Amino acid sequence: MKLETDPPSGDSAARLPAPFREWFAARGWTPRPHQLELLKRTQEGRSVLLIAPTGAGKTLAGFLPSLTHLAERPKPKPGAAWQGVHTLYISPLKALAVDIQRNLTRPVEEIGLDIRMETRTGDTPAHKRQRQKYAPPDILLTTPEQLALLIASPDADRFFAGLRYVVLDELHSLVTSKRGHLLALGLARLRRLAPEAVGIGLSATVAEPEALRRWLVDQNPAGRMADIVTVAGGAKPEITILETDERVPWSGHSARYAIPAVYEAITRHKMTLIFVNTRSQAELLFRELWHVNEDNLPIALHHGSLDVAQRRRVEKAMETNSLSAIVATSTLDLGIDWGDVDLVIHVGAPKGASRLAQRIGRANHRMDEPSRAILVPANRFEVMECRAALEANYLGAQDTPPLGEGALDVLAQHVLGRACAGPFDEAEFFEEVRSAAPYSGLDAGTFSRVVEFVATGGYALKSYERYARIRRMKDGRWRITHPRVAQQYRLNIGTIVESPMLNVRLVRGGGRQRGGMVLGKVEEYFLETLAPGDTFMFSGRILRFEGIRENEAFVTSASGQDAMVPAYAGGKFPLSTYLAGEVRGMLADPDRWRTLPEQVSGWLRIQQEKSVLPRKEDLLVETFPRGDRSYMVAYPFEGRLTHQTLGMLLTRRLERAGARPLGFVATDYSLAVWSLGDMGGMIRRKALFLAELFDEDMLGDDLDAWLADSWLMKRTFRNCAVISGLVEKRHPGQEKTGRQVTVSADLIYDVLRTHEPDHILLQATWRDAATGLLDVGRLGEMLSRIRGRIVHKDLDRISPLAVPVMLEIGREPVAGSANESLLGEAAENLIEEAMGGV
Repeated sequence: MKLETDPPSGDSAARLPAPFREWFAARGWTPRPHQLELLKRTQEGRSVLLIAPTGAGKTLAGFLPSLTHLAERPKPKPGAAWQGVHTLYISPLKALAVDIQRNLTRPVEEIGLDIRMETRTGDTPAHKRQRQKYAPPDILLTTPEQLALLIASPDADRFFAGLRYVVLDELHSLVTSKRGHLLALGLARLRRLAPEAVGIGLSATVAEPEALRRWLVDQNPAGRMADIVTVAGGAKPEITILETDERVPWSGHSARYAIPAVYEAITRHKMTLIFVNTRSQAELLFRELWHVNEDNLPIALHHGSLDVAQRRRVEKAMETNSLSAIVATSTLDLGIDWGDVDLVIHVGAPKGASRLAQRIGRANHRMDEPSRAILVPANRFEVMECRAALEANYLGAQDTPPLGEGALDVLAQHVLGRACAGPFDEAEFFEEVRSAAPYSGLDAGTFSRVVEFVATGGYALKSYERYARIRRMKDGRWRITHPRVAQQYRLNIGTIVESPMLNVRLVRGGGRQRGGMVLGKVEEYFLETLAPGDTFMFSGRILRFEGIRENEAFVTSASGQDAMVPAYAGGKFPLSTYLAGEVRGMLADPDRWRTLPEQVSGWLRIQQEKSVLPRKEDLLVETFPRGDRSYMVAYPFEGRLTHQTLGMLLTRRLERAGARPLGFVATDYSLAVWSLGDMGGMIRRKALFLAELFDEDMLGDDLDAWLADSWLMKRTFRNCAVISGLVEKRHPGQEKTGRQVTVSADLIYDVLRTHEPDHILLQATWRDAATGLLDVGRLGEMLSRIRGRIVHKDLDRISPLAVPVMLEIGREPVAGSANESLLGEAAENLIEEAMGGV
C-alpha cells in the first residue's frame, strides 16, 4: 500500500486519544497511515479528499476526526447553551446511511463513547425528523435532499451553529448530477452558517481528483482546493467473463441463456450479489433464477421501486448472512458492506469501467483480498464490451463523467429554499452561490434572472399570482410571499423527477377493496397500458391487474401465468466514451479477438469476409436491400443516447433528400434506418453524399427544427419545471397525477415558447436536453472524428454485424413505424441469411 499526499502536511502527528489507541491495540490493529494523515489534516482545520480502494477503511478514516473530537468534548452542564448537530454525513443512498450507522455503532460502543447517531432520510418518519430539529443527534446521517430541507428552515443557523465536520461519502457519484448541484449549494450555505466546519470527501473511483478537490471548498476566490490523501495499492480483482456452451444471443438484454451457469456459480459461493442495469432486468432475472432453484436457496430482490419494508428485510437478511444471492440494481452498488459477499455477478455489460470497479468492490470488502466477479454479457456486442471493461479494470482506468455547470432549475429551487429560511440580500447571496464549484462561473445577470423567475415566473407569467413566490421588501431584501410557499417547498424539494408512480397493492379476489399489502411502486404510464385481467411481473411475483383508484393499482396473485414485464423509465446507463473507444479498437484489431469466445470471433471473421470491419477512428456505413425496404446501418459505437439523436437528425436529412425514410432503431453500438427509397443506389448515383449526410452542421438548424417539434423538449421542460418549483407535484393532503403534471407543464411550455422564448427555464431545458437526453456534445465529437473517415459498403444482403440491430426492429416502438417488423420473418432466417449458412 502506498500513501500519497498533496500538499505536504506539517510535521506534527495526529492526536489520537488514548481510548482509540487502546481500542485498535485490543484488536491487534494499527491505524493505517492514511487514516492518521486525514485525522492530522482535519485537526489542522483543513478540508480533505481521501481517495482509497475498496476495503481500505475509508469510512473509519472519514469519521475518526469526528469521533475523536466528540470524545474530548466536555459534557454540557445542566442548563448549558444549545448544542446543535456536530457531524453531518451525507450519502447518495438511503440504504448507505443506514449501513454506516450500523457499522459505526460497534466501535462507538466498544470505545465507550457517549455519542448519539441517527439517520434522516425520506424513509424516516415525520415525527422523528421533527424531533431531530429540536434535539439533534451528535452525528446525523442523511441525504442531499434532507440537507436542503434543513437549511431551508428558519432555525437553520441555530441547528448548524456547532457543526464541525461534513463527511461526504462516495463523492464521485454525487457531484456529476443535479443532486450534486443541490448539494454543492447546500454546502455553500453551510460554510456561511458554520465557517469552522471541515469537509471530508471519500471516494474510491475518480477520473479527475482536482475537480473534486475544488468542489469540497469555497470557490471565492476560484481555484482553491482541498488537501488530498491518496491510497494506492490493494489487491487486484479476479474478473472472468462467463464461459458457456450455450449460444450467446445476437441481441437483447435478458441473458436467459446464462441462467443455469449463474445459478451454478451461486451454489459454489456463500453469498452472491448479482447486479443488473435496470429494474425490469432485475425482476426478470430474479424470476428466472427461482425457476431453476432446485435447492430452494434463499434468493432475494432489491431495487428502488420496492416497498421500503421489503428492502429493509432484504438488507437485514444480508447483514445476518441469511441469503445465498441478491439480485440488485444500483441501489446496492455503492459502499455498502453487508454480510459475507464473496462473489459479484454482473449480468449485462457495465457501460463504464468505473461503475464496474465500484460494483466489484462489493465482494470481499477488504483491501488485501481480491474481489471476485463474473461478467455475463447479454449479447454478442456486450461480449466485447465486457472484455474492454475487464481490461480497463486491470489497468486501473477510470471513466467517471466530468463535472458540469450548475443547473439553473436547481438554482431556482435553492433560491426559494433560501427565502424560506429567512429574508436574503441578493448581492450577498450571489457571492455565496458563486462559492459553490458548479456555479463559480455564474454571472450576476443570469443569477438576477433566476431570482426574478422565482419572484414572478418570468415576464409571460408575472400576471398570475400563483407564480409569485418571493417579493422584495422595502429594505431591498427578498422574502417569501406567504407561509404556504414554505410548506409547498418542503413537499416538492429534490432533483430526482421519476416517472409518475402508483402504489401496487395486493388484494384478494377481483375487487378493489382497501387493505392488503403494498408491494412497491410501478410507473403510471405502464399500468395505464394494462386492461383488467392482464398480468405483469413485480416484486418477484406474477400479478393480475384489477384496476386503478386514485394513486393505487390493485392486483391479485396470478402464480404460474405468463406475464408482461414492467418497463421502468430511465434505467439504461449510457455507454462510457472510454469503453466505446475500446470496443472500436477491439473490433479493428484481429489480434485482440483471441480473447473472445469462438462464436464471437468467428462472427467477426465472417463479417470481414462478407463486408468490412471499420478501423478505430472510422465510421462504417452499410446499405443493403431487404424485402421492399432499403436499409442503412451505421456503427458509431457511441451509446444509445447519441445514436437516437443521430437517427432523428438523419431521418430528417434523408427525407429532404427524397429517400422516404420510414423509421430507425438505435442500440449502444449501431443505428439502423430503413426507407422506401434505395439509399445504396442513391449513394452510387451520387444523389446522396454520406459526407454531407453526417456533416457536423446537422447540430445547427436541423437540431433546432427537430427540437421545436419534439415531445422530448416538453418532457425535459416538465422535469425542469418540477425541479424549479414552477409546477408542483404535491400539495398538502394530495398529490398530482403524472397526467396532471404533464398537462400543466405542457401548457406553460407552449405559452413560454410563444411569448417568452428566452425564458430562463427554456434555457435550462435546452441545456439539459443537449447534455443529457441528446448527448449533443458527444455526437459533435463523433461527427468531428469521422470527418473524411466514412467507409461505405454497398451490399446485396444483410451483413453479420448488422444482425443485432436489425433484430431490434419491431422489438421497440419507433415513432411513425411502431408496427414495422422484418417482413414477418423469423430471427433464425435473418441470421442464416447474414451468415450465409455458416
